[in-house]
Amino acid sequence: MDAIALTTIVVYLVAATAAGSLMARRATSSAGWAVASGGMSTTLVAVGIAGTRIGGAGTYGVAGDVISGGVWNLWWYGINTFLALAGVGLFFGIYFRRFRLHTVGELFTIRFGNRRCQWFTSLCVQTEYAIVNLIEAYVIGVILSTLTPLSMFGGVMVAAVIFATYVSLGGLWGTAVTNLIHCTVVLVGLLSVGIMGINQLGGWDAVTTTIGGHLAAASQDEAAWWSFTGAGWLPVFGMFFAAAVHTPAASVYTNYATAAKTENHIVPAFLLGGAIGALMPMLAGMVGILTTARYGLDTGLGGYRNLTTFASEISPVVGGLALAAVLAAVISSGGPILLSSATMFVRDWLPGTSRQSSEQQLRAYRITTTVYAFLAAIAAWIVATYTTVSILDLLLFGFAMVVPPAVSLGYLVYSPRTTEKGAYWGMVIGYASGLVWFILIKLALATGFSAPEGAGAFHRALAYSFTVDGEGIDPSYLTFFVPLIVVPLISRLTVQSGVREDFFEMLSGRKPVEDDLA
Repeated sequence: MDAIALTTIVVYLVAATAAGSLMARRATSSAGWAVASGGMSTTLVAVGIAGTRIGGAGTYGVAGDVISGGVWNLWWYGINTFLALAGVGLFFGIYFRRFRLHTVGELFTIRFGNRRCQWFTSLCVQTEYAIVNLIEAYVIGVILSTLTPLSMFGGVMVAAVIFATYVSLGGLWGTAVTNLIHCTVVLVGLLSVGIMGINQLGGWDAVTTTIGGHLAAASQDEAAWWSFTGAGWLPVFGMFFAAAVHTPAASVYTNYATAAKTENHIVPAFLLGGAIGALMPMLAGMVGILTTARYGLDTGLGGYRNLTTFASEISPVVGGLALAAVLAAVISSGGPILLSSATMFVRDWLPGTSRQSSEQQLRAYRITTTVYAFLAAIAAWIVATYTTVSILDLLLFGFAMVVPPAVSLGYLVYSPRTTEKGAYWGMVIGYASGLVWFILIKLALATGFSAPEGAGAFHRALAYSFTVDGEGIDPSYLTFFVPLIVVPLISRLTVQSGVREDFFEMLSGRKPVEDDLA
């Protein structure tokens, strides 16, 4: 597969970079770069958000989870993907476009006339996005360093050049057009591997019979492995809170919502994007099932190899297609998130941005994008070279940190009694509680914390919370329920300050949005 794999890498990376860069002709203003000047079709918005949603975690990550933990991972990652994107479209997307937002935090400032909620929302979201940008560079670096003469450092630098080039030049148009290519490659690639793999293994009945033998040999419950909720409801709900609830505050979807041609395009685009986004991890999980049938439960195939090794045994061409699908999934997620990171830095954190000309903002976007891309690459190299940190743990932590602003955003839009102090402190306390809980879990697991015989109920409950399933209870539970309680509680104890009396009139569409808010 080496020659075909190398050719696939070179051709695909060059083609994707070129396709995105060619959109520079449409990204000649700050609005054209960040939100496509509100001119994007339903299809482009749909593939843009679908590709953003599905990265390495949603492809070979799901395949690996199916092999190690069972089929429930396939179903629930797909279901949560659809629910997350559909939820944004149905409950928030129209409002994002109505106010012509570039970042999700701007809505707090429009409502309260105070930027601290906007700043802190950006901090929460950028916590996740910094991790995602690191992971995408890391994965590309691993692939390139494995299949080419490049070192890990060289691989992550190539990733930085790719992202910095097509995102800085093409803006949101560039990410959407490349994601159309990426989504097509992922769907075609995974579907091809799945169909050909089933045929090679002797049909679906042969697959299930073989897996049953592997499970019996490992003394595992076959019914649980195939079950819709094989690991129990606690991990299922944890995945929901981590993967779905945070999505309204993930600012990249604000960019795409504002980019839609009209408000009528938003709901169909997000529903279609959710369906495409749900299909990709399900197809990847199917390949994970076939890989289990071929190699057993202990495949020894980590990372992207759980997709590409089995595919390469079908034929070198199919193996190359599977590798292209992996690269497509990674790049499709990394580009839009890098763009949103740069947009938030400029719009939310740089002073005096509102007084800058369009040309000045565009220049700031492009410089920030380039700096972010190379910082992520360097961080990825450091993580790969000098640490043993779990990439998946970092990703789940990042998801959890975006939940507090998502909860506050819900109150902001749907509860007129929400005050600025309620929204702000709900986010701050929720974020802090998740961070502290994550640190405590890691300390407990590292030190072997447990409840000794005869320990009290509180001690036992604490030990269970920190160590259940070897991972502890997901921080997302805290980052969801804490602001869910704190926001309305503090809002009841405080008074409105800086509120726009006409905010909900504009939100509902009964009053036109003022030009200075666009």
